[in-house]
Amino acid sequence: MKGILLSGALAFLFSLFATPLAIKLLVKKSYGQFIRDDGPTTHHTKRGTPTMGGTVVIFSVILAYFISHLLTGREPTVSALLVLGLMSGLGFVGFLDDWLKVSRQRSLGLRARSKIFGQSVFAIAFAWAGLNFPDDTGLTPVSLHLSTVRDTSLKLGAVAVIIWVFLMIVATSNGVNLTDGLDGLATGASVMSFIAFILIGVWEFGQSCSVSPGLKCYQVRDPLDLAVLSAALAGATFAFLWWNASPAKIFMGDTGSLAIGGALAGLAITLRTELLLVLIGGLFAIITLSVILQVGYFKATKGKRLFRMAPLQHHFELLGWGEVTIVIRFWIIAGLCVAAGLGLFYADWVVG
Repeated sequence: MKGILLSGALAFLFSLFATPLAIKLLVKKSYGQFIRDDGPTTHHTKRGTPTMGGTVVIFSVILAYFISHLLTGREPTVSALLVLGLMSGLGFVGFLDDWLKVSRQRSLGLRARSKIFGQSVFAIAFAWAGLNFPDDTGLTPVSLHLSTVRDTSLKLGAVAVIIWVFLMIVATSNGVNLTDGLDGLATGASVMSFIAFILIGVWEFGQSCSVSPGLKCYQVRDPLDLAVLSAALAGATFAFLWWNASPAKIFMGDTGSLAIGGALAGLAITLRTELLLVLIGGLFAIITLSVILQVGYFKATKGKRLFRMAPLQHHFELLGWGEVTIVIRFWIIAGLCVAAGLGLFYADWVVG
């Protein structure tokens, strides 16, 4: 528990005080957000706002995680290192995308194929490595079993697991990216999701088969250290929200959204709560679904639109809702989804 508190507090402080320094540097370099003309007109005032703030979140998490282990004398675990690697790798892909946007002063960065390729490389590497490195009991960071609130009896082959993990990571990282369209929206929702994973990791450790053997015990590798990492992610994103809330002084950019999405997927996979991520990251799932429905309806009806604009948050902007109103109401939805996910997780223990 000491490691969780240290990791969260250090990440919060690093992110809180490093972000304004990053803002000054980015403004000096004129690395500002480019706003598309086909979006809501209210977004034109955001043009020039510093972007790539996700780099602060990534480095704050890495520093806090390793310093907390140094102070507590505990060694980092393979599971957490894999999630950190996935987060950093996807953050690098996002950084390249952001860099191309600000250097060329246009809304398009990496081509879609290039971005998917970059995500694929790190996702597949994470899945492959996660199926290796067993501990003394034979547990690997990534399970061959499909998981809901714990591993199910459905066992997949190694190739099927790699494909499944790849789809999860790409879908989640792009879901967070789609949600990051209003000041503080994706950041605030991410904080709630990371807090959920702290609680899940702590509970799984306390009820793990190595600590509390029994019929209901959890077969999860390194759950407590994954809770430590979740705390660092929650602390860093919460502090970043101070500067990212409306009116935003900085945007996380694709650097942050892809990294956060990768971290969420990585935590869900390693904590054996893969399908539960649909609820814990419910807001990201809803917004992603709105884009899928919009595109599908547009093609099926040959030009008609289901929403005024997708992703969903922009639909409400065009209906006349204020940005802060949309963000707060969507945060409420995110909170309800997280609460439902945690309720389902603990209900399995009570009823199962």
